[in-house]
Amino acid sequence: MIHAYPAPAKLNLFLHIVGRRADGYHLLQSVFRLIDRADTVHLELRDDGRVVREGDLPGVPEDHDLTVRAARLLQPHAPAGAGVSIRLDKILPMGGGLGGGSSDAATVLLALNRLWQVNLPRETLQQMALQLGADVPVFVFGQTAFAEGVGEILRPLSAPRAWYVVLMPPVQVPTAAIFAAPELTRNSPPFKIARFSAGMGHNDLQPVVVSRYPEVARHLEWLGQFGEARMTGSGACVFASFGTESAARDVLRQLPQTMQGFVAQGLDRHPLHDFCA
Repeated sequence: MIHAYPAPAKLNLFLHIVGRRADGYHLLQSVFRLIDRADTVHLELRDDGRVVREGDLPGVPEDHDLTVRAARLLQPHAPAGAGVSIRLDKILPMGGGLGGGSSDAATVLLALNRLWQVNLPRETLQQMALQLGADVPVFVFGQTAFAEGVGEILRPLSAPRAWYVVLMPPVQVPTAAIFAAPELTRNSPPFKIARFSAGMGHNDLQPVVVSRYPEVARHLEWLGQFGEARMTGSGACVFASFGTESAARDVLRQLPQTMQGFVAQGLDRHPLHDFCA
């Protein structure tokens, strides 16, 4: 039997770099918002103890695939012989700042936690998720979150109902290169957040990406005609928030043929949120 599960994208409603640890990792503050645009993860249980990726993911060897690594990370906690075949239907762009690969991995952790009857608590799964990457824990956390540290210190946050127009510039932005840029602001003043309001904060990575990727700048400029447009994560995708679905779809209808984008609603909870306690 093949089980299919969504792996939703995220937006960084703002992203501040507030410092740097001795080991070189950047300290940040951000608000993560899940949206209802998602990859689909197909899982078929095996009893031969193997974790197998079905199909190809261009540029990503199987042993480096976060979904495969997530399954193997959970496997020691599963019954003897537990294995899985994994297939991805990917619609979220790679290198887009939407967290697609991280979300795919989190969906594998959450789904196999139930399918393999591992039943680890959420906090333990979040700690495991951090071994896969700084963005993976928030998808296991599974709700709108104020994030600190390297992104692993998470607190629930309420955000207003919103629909987002998300544009996908035809470039892949390498996250590591942007964080290593000498011109990156690394000393935004930290602040305490009790609730999120539209327009709060900014993205410290955006000026670096805009200066290096003209397509990102072009998409930001176009979307900025209709509201405050900003970049998510380290790019390349950009978004603007709207209070109604009709307002968002009206903007998308005006999108030039040279651009690609979609409308998505903000999610208060991950679809698999109840898969762990």
